[in-house]
Amino acid sequence: MINLSKAPRLVATDLDGTLVRSDETVSPRSMAALKRLAASGVIVVGATGRGPRLLDLCRNDIPSADFLVLGQGAFVYECRYDDSIVELANRSVEGELIHEALRLIENEAGPLRAIAEPADPDRPLSGDAMPNWPWPAVTLKVTPREEAFTGPMVKGYFVSDSMDGPELLLAAQEVVDTDKVTVTESGVGILEVCPVGVNKAAGIQVVLDKFRIGWDDVLVFGDATNDLPMLRSAGHAVAMPNAHPWVKDVADELAPAGNDDDGVAQYIEALLELV
Repeated sequence: MINLSKAPRLVATDLDGTLVRSDETVSPRSMAALKRLAASGVIVVGATGRGPRLLDLCRNDIPSADFLVLGQGAFVYECRYDDSIVELANRSVEGELIHEALRLIENEAGPLRAIAEPADPDRPLSGDAMPNWPWPAVTLKVTPREEAFTGPMVKGYFVSDSMDGPELLLAAQEVVDTDKVTVTESGVGILEVCPVGVNKAAGIQVVLDKFRIGWDDVLVFGDATNDLPMLRSAGHAVAMPNAHPWVKDVADELAPAGNDDDGVAQYIEALLELV
């Protein structure tokens, strides 16, 4: 049984930790539920911290999505028509601003490992050595920071050996100039420094404006602290049982199961009875 008072016009789901299972796959059950949801006329949005280099992976994970919000909200793509992709938003941040944020955060939190993701797809992600990098499809190049953090960037990735992701986020929020950059945390222990004003809610807003839909008609699923802006904005927010405590605190209810047990699919199957 789900605790939803009305059927939404738009459903947005996070990917990693929410829809995507711990083996990095999406189940046939989840695929089928999302396909039925889209066929019912509900707009389906995938919202993720993954950058635009992983656009094809995102499309494979949620092929029924009408729109994809990538890079924590900096990039928005319409993908409703066959194999065509229409870019609706594309925001970057100067590498020098990320490098300055890195200096401030290291002064507060101690040494970090840092990687820069350039906006130019021909430039590799580069910076410090990064053991246990969670996205093997994206290769890294060890490069001096002064070289790595130059030019337009998608974002920067910072990791501490002494703090987890949320702890590092709290430390960063004390010292970073939020008029220049946005800091968030990806749910895998990595602090991300993004363009100012960028978050998943801002990315979804691009889609809402296109259809003149209000947040009251939005249902979202999430598990990590970078999902908080969209969870706080949505008319109805569903947290995964494995979600961070901050996420559970703002959610209206919990999904009936975790990402490894098709929690999003189970919820959507019940939701389809209302649509």
